Amino acid sequence: MSGRELSRRFYQEHVRPRIEPQLGDVPHAAAMIGDGSDVLGFDDDVSPDHDFGPRVQIVLPPDVDARPVLAALGTLPGRYAGLPVSFTSASSFDGWAAGAPAVTSAGALFGARLGFDPAEGITLADWLTTPTQLLATVTAGPVFRDPAHLLTDRRAAVRWYPDDLWRYVLAAGWLRVDQEGPFVGRTGGGGDDLGSAILTARLVRDHVKLAFLVERRWAPYSKWLGRAFSELRIAAELSPFLSAALSATGWREREHQLCDAAAVLIEATNQLGLAPTVDPAPGRFFTRGIQVPPADRLVTALAATVTDPPIRRLIDGLGGRSDQTPRLPGAIDQAVDSVDVLTNPRLRRASGPVLGLPVSHDHEAGTP
Repeated sequence: MSGRELSRRFYQEHVRPRIEPQLGDVPHAAAMIGDGSDVLGFDDDVSPDHDFGPRVQIVLPPDVDARPVLAALGTLPGRYAGLPVSFTSASSFDGWAAGAPAVTSAGALFGARLGFDPAEGITLADWLTTPTQLLATVTAGPVFRDPAHLLTDRRAAVRWYPDDLWRYVLAAGWLRVDQEGPFVGRTGGGGDDLGSAILTARLVRDHVKLAFLVERRWAPYSKWLGRAFSELRIAAELSPFLSAALSATGWREREHQLCDAAAVLIEATNQLGLAPTVDPAPGRFFTRGIQVPPADRLVTALAATVTDPPIRRLIDGLGGRSDQTPRLPGAIDQAVDSVDVLTNPRLRRASGPVLGLPVSHDHEAGTP
């Protein structure tokens, strides 16, 4: 049984019958939002999470006395379906605590998971310092009950970026391809085949993450990136090129496959209608015998169409290269690859200046 189904049954059979008499007409929500592959539906017999078991969060409207509900939850069995009962905790650092019932408000739950409450507005800093893995878990984790939309409206607010922010992170993703694309041939042509292969693998990951951006899907962290990518619509067309690039034994073949992969993604980016279309055909890298996709033109086209004042100020403040291609660090998991930063709320929020943001993260700083 999947973790989602396990938790749903536990809620229906044991949790709901105990707490509804205590609440009367007060609506409550029940969900499974937090860390873990089971939240995303990726758990299996080989890889259940360390805290695998029935997990439920009970979400109450603000100012409702939770003590009767907590007392009712105190009568729950310690095990269900042979597994220990775990209630997701909204306050613990890693998002869960065995045997500690989580009865919370929606604002506190989202504040603990994301660092902000979407119902209070979402600033540019909120968006850019929140990893896509967290946005994936709060929007994809199953909700078992929510008659008053305590969770539903907040999840809708963070379902995807506003359009101008979408343009910005897409441009930042294409900038990564532009910056490292030529190096596959530069290293390989110089006899460094290992360096060429390493760069190819990095670019394959960048292409995969661009595919998530094109399809308006939050990318999970590296353990589940390939699994989630295989579920995207574009994966059937894109995967053969990426797999061939990784298995190629020479830099010319790697370059060819990466250019074909980029062409698929450029066409998909063009179809979004976010910027003027760009011809996907690869071209020569200056005077060298290296072929690269026109990623730089996509970066420029996407960045130029941004009109939202806070994002426009960010782009203009970051400056550009001598050829006028903007310098765009993007969102936090485009600029930072440290697990210890991405999983630490304090360090994530402190990373704003790395992304070109002002030091202050106050919500008054502006909402895109």
